[in-house]
Amino acid sequence: MKDRLKVSLLVWNLSANDGIIRASLLSNALRKLNYEVEVLGFLFDQPLYTAVPSDLPIYSVEGGKYPEFFKPVTKLINKIDGDFIYAIKPQPASFGLALLKKLFSHLPVILDIDDWELSWYGGDEWQYHPTPKQLARDLLKKEGALRRPDHPLYLQWMEKLISKADAVTVHTSFLQKRFGGIIVPNGKDISLFDPERYDAEISRTRFNLSGYRILMFPGAPRPYKGLEDVLVALDYLNEPDLRLVIVGGSPYDDYDQQLIQRWGHWIIQLPRCSVPMMPEIVSGAHIIVVPQRDSPETRAQFPLKLTDGMAMAKPILSTRVGDIPEILGDTGFLVEPGSPEQLAEKIKLIFQNLDAANAQGIQARKRCIEHYSIDTMAAILSDILAELN
Repeated sequence: MKDRLKVSLLVWNLSANDGIIRASLLSNALRKLNYEVEVLGFLFDQPLYTAVPSDLPIYSVEGGKYPEFFKPVTKLINKIDGDFIYAIKPQPASFGLALLKKLFSHLPVILDIDDWELSWYGGDEWQYHPTPKQLARDLLKKEGALRRPDHPLYLQWMEKLISKADAVTVHTSFLQKRFGGIIVPNGKDISLFDPERYDAEISRTRFNLSGYRILMFPGAPRPYKGLEDVLVALDYLNEPDLRLVIVGGSPYDDYDQQLIQRWGHWIIQLPRCSVPMMPEIVSGAHIIVVPQRDSPETRAQFPLKLTDGMAMAKPILSTRVGDIPEILGDTGFLVEPGSPEQLAEKIKLIFQNLDAANAQGIQARKRCIEHYSIDTMAAILSDILAELN
């Protein structure tokens, strides 16, 4: 009998944050349980996603479009040698591979759902009803839509196969209500994200933030993340020492540059950084802002920026969207989504009572340790894997 059991984590797209960060968190929790872990997946015309932790063992092959994609699929399936297969997202290139491997290996398959994939295409309203001519184009043309492994038609098919998984994990109540499964929250490494290890003033000096009152968004800006609402709120307040700090930028498009063109006088953009550097950067914030807008996509999400701020004992200003109120409990500050006026009022209130807000941040860290740590993830995963072993 082997000393250590192994878990093969399948990520459909290693070129983007399309499951790799969730796989990294699950990997950390599994290693705490003394499982050997490997991550396998595809690269689609881009290198490995830059924010991947350096200690994460990854095996990648070049992806592509159908029918050429079947060759790397076969290669990756043959490489899977874990005792459990853990597929990230109900994508054909992750969950589909896991089910194929199960057909002839009988290995147990766990599916992790960290997003509602179809929500990006209109959710339940999306339908594919092509004419015969359109179907032929989509299948046979070089750029035909159905040659893409992540086409929403295939996502619909994958959702119908979720019951074939031996276990399902999700990270929000929205996803649990829709797909079932067990909630495994996004855990934070609370020993790395520890405010006692950093001095806020030294961090602000190091990153050229001294002299400002800092609202920080430690992630990639996207329209649905509501940063425009914060910037409009800063216009309302019109206080010259306020700044919104964006860490990194958008790896998807030029949205961050669009924000800078319009509101550059309020924005400080820091370069993308490694995971070990992030706690020091977050320590320089006065407030962490997570101004999520309300949409089918955002209701399914667990914003990692919340636990960045919670673990670092920062005041957190967010919106009543999805599980955010439940994640924060009574340790954060909440407004309605899409409401710059309410954001402006809360920003003013927090800075007028900063000592009390910081005390609330200390409670947020305690809540993070209890409910949203890697140890919490590990405890839940231990029970799931014991049932399958």
